[in-house]
Amino acid sequence: MHPAAPLYSGGILVNPGFEDGTQGWTESIGNASLHIESENNGNKFIVASNRQMGYHSPSQKLENLSQDMKYTLSAWVQIRGNVSSAFVKATVGMDNTTYTCAGNVIARNGCWSFLKGGFVPDWSPFYAKLYFESNRTDVEILVDSVSLQPFTDEEWRLHQQDGIRMKRMRRVVIHVTDLHGNRLEKANVTVEQKSRQFPLGSAISQDILGNQLYQAWFVKRFNVAVFENELKWYSTERQRGKLNYRVADQMLAWCSANGILVRGHNIFWEDPKYLPSWVAKLDKEELQKAVNERIESLMTRYAGNFINWDVSNEMLHFSFYEDRLGSNASDGFYQAAQEIDPWTPMFMNDYNVIESCDDSEASVDAYIQRLIEIRASGRVMEGIGLESHFDKPNIPFVRAALEKLSTLGLPIWLTEVDVNANFDHQTQGFDQINEGIMKSSEDIGGRKGNARDETYISHDNGEKKNFVRKYGM
Repeated sequence: MHPAAPLYSGGILVNPGFEDGTQGWTESIGNASLHIESENNGNKFIVASNRQMGYHSPSQKLENLSQDMKYTLSAWVQIRGNVSSAFVKATVGMDNTTYTCAGNVIARNGCWSFLKGGFVPDWSPFYAKLYFESNRTDVEILVDSVSLQPFTDEEWRLHQQDGIRMKRMRRVVIHVTDLHGNRLEKANVTVEQKSRQFPLGSAISQDILGNQLYQAWFVKRFNVAVFENELKWYSTERQRGKLNYRVADQMLAWCSANGILVRGHNIFWEDPKYLPSWVAKLDKEELQKAVNERIESLMTRYAGNFINWDVSNEMLHFSFYEDRLGSNASDGFYQAAQEIDPWTPMFMNDYNVIESCDDSEASVDAYIQRLIEIRASGRVMEGIGLESHFDKPNIPFVRAALEKLSTLGLPIWLTEVDVNANFDHQTQGFDQINEGIMKSSEDIGGRKGNARDETYISHDNGEKKNFVRKYGM
């Protein structure tokens, strides 16, 4: 497959398709060599070879950037060397201390891969360099059809709204008749929303039990919940063989009585810090036995009670069970869970997929690759879970990542959304993240981190003030 033409004709970039050789492009910093090559169809691309440092690559200077603009970035990337693939990211920066990752891709050897991302400048003066990075200095980086397109806030908002309308809105025709079926002209029709279709929720803990103020506040705002810790293995089986589901049962009963749907979080957690202390001491045979007992006990008890399950939490970053039970351990978890609870969707769930552009373990491509591996083994994988812990949301990158994930046609849930309270535009960040997922997927859900503490924005004499309101905790 040959690269498509640059989006937006390259936007503000000079010579985005390299028809004019290396004009406008230089080596980022260092002594790597740049040259132009052509494919058999005449398509031209640039090659960075003899790379000594990760950032040695094609680079172009960017001028007159604006903090009032959102920039979308795209490029086709390939590697050449003795490896099948390498993590490559696009970086925009002024120097070695002021830079931002604007997009990433797992680039293939001998095959073009599409990098998509973006950024908002948060530095001054407003110039920078665009370049590409890979820690694999033993590979050549090939780049083609690069685009950098600015959008005003108004243009961005209108584009988001157009996407939301296409996926969320449908035309409705209402016919009004009398008891005999005769059509009534000019009848007044009132439409009242009785329930919310969009799943919006929060984590809850056992503190909600018996706390009527907290309960009333929660039910008014949310229609989905997830138990913060009460369903995790270290809560339900602190000592081997001594199962305790009492608190989880009570929380589930309260949710059911109030029409609150519940996510199952989680069956296993790959991070060894969050295991029951006795699990880490087991040998392979005993660990496999304990794992089987965990699945049988948990899934049999709650089959049909949750709207989806996080099966093997954070398996892009950690591999406790794979390291001890074999590389296909998680595949077996999905199979066993699905056999006991066949009508409930099984999800992957991990962090830094849309929050960070720098995490090679949890890039969008890495997530998709792991999901495909599970499905290729014959297991059922029916949902994308994104934890979404943001310090400062890079909204163009978030949108690009969500759009790439949406091509899988699976439900996308933001499962643990939070934005750092130190971020000046925290509420705006929440709004833009929500709009991004509304535009990107037809089957979606969102959950805030924990509804015991919620940051509000109040207006006092025109000044915004943040304050945290607690509900009887």
